[in-house]
Amino acid sequence: MIAEHKEAPHLRLLQKRLAEEVTVMVHAQEDLDNAVKASNILFGKSTASDLKSLDEQTFLDVFDGVPQAELSQEELSEGVDMIGALAAKTNFLNSNSDARRALKENAVSVNKEKVKEDFKITKADLIADKYVLLQRGKKNYYLVRFV
Repeated sequence: MIAEHKEAPHLRLLQKRLAEEVTVMVHAQEDLDNAVKASNILFGKSTASDLKSLDEQTFLDVFDGVPQAELSQEELSEGVDMIGALAAKTNFLNSNSDARRALKENAVSVNKEKVKEDFKITKADLIADKYVLLQRGKKNYYLVRFV
């Protein structure tokens, strides 16, 4: 491992291995796996299936501190339109025009997958049967909880 590290120190192989070993010793392999999934979601190229594979507590831990809104489960039966989900119903974005602009710029994702203005959020999009993750750009997240 030392030789590999010397060849590519920017990959930080030794630091990663040490972190993995300590996490497994202090916690458990399952906790390490959840931490790796969580960091891939925040910093890597994750997908909706990656999000849905997290247990509810890990999902909430990953997005702790992210602004949130609550909507009713009944709204999902007809589907929640993207303009409403981004602006009017959640205030994630300042206005409907901001929401339209972001959607036209292809800057909006639902559960890490890009969407257009005609997309509707339905029960099939729920994570842990109650959450939907909205994202504008790379770093702006918003969590919608359906109760």
